[in-house]
Amino acid sequence: MRDALDHSPGERLGVDEYNAAVGERFWDIRQFGFWKLERQQTFAEPDDPSWVAFDRGDWGLALQLIAQRRGEFEDDRRRMRETGFSSYRVRVVEEPLTPYLQWELQLLRLMGSISDEIRVLDAAHVRDHESGRPLPELVTVEHDLTFEVLYDGNGVLSGAVRHVGTEITTVCREFIQSLYAAGENVVSYVDREVAGLPPPTRR
Repeated sequence: MRDALDHSPGERLGVDEYNAAVGERFWDIRQFGFWKLERQQTFAEPDDPSWVAFDRGDWGLALQLIAQRRGEFEDDRRRMRETGFSSYRVRVVEEPLTPYLQWELQLLRLMGSISDEIRVLDAAHVRDHESGRPLPELVTVEHDLTFEVLYDGNGVLSGAVRHVGTEITTVCREFIQSLYAAGENVVSYVDREVAGLPPPTRR
């Protein structure tokens, strides 16, 4: 997968440029959908109030703030149905789960039960594709737009590399789809593997 990206000309975008580039196409998605691959096991999301609560050790508040987003995701689902839009995500997990991933999976469970189609895949299923380098964080939009999403050393979003073209987007989308087909629904995974865990220790 990285070889395909390395041989595709791309344009580096900052955070604001990346968010704008996705946003301007997001609700026009129809036939091919929005596909996302998450491989990294720890990120930082300082703009998310729930993540901030988790980061400072207030697990109860973190969960409460996730639950409060139900209406947001229900609105997204209604709009998706009205526009014919579909959103899919593969979340690669390594066990034991990192504290971050234990938090994120609670958020993904809510999203997966309402709006997005999300599956979880054990990291063992992607080892053969990594060749010494972990898989990239990927987003594909419709038939011709791919982003390799970038993060700094602290796991904070730092931008993306934009690849425009049907060929590279088809390669990336079909790769994510193959992982999605092998994954497990996020709701059943979280209910079985995550719900009974003690609160994560961030610090």
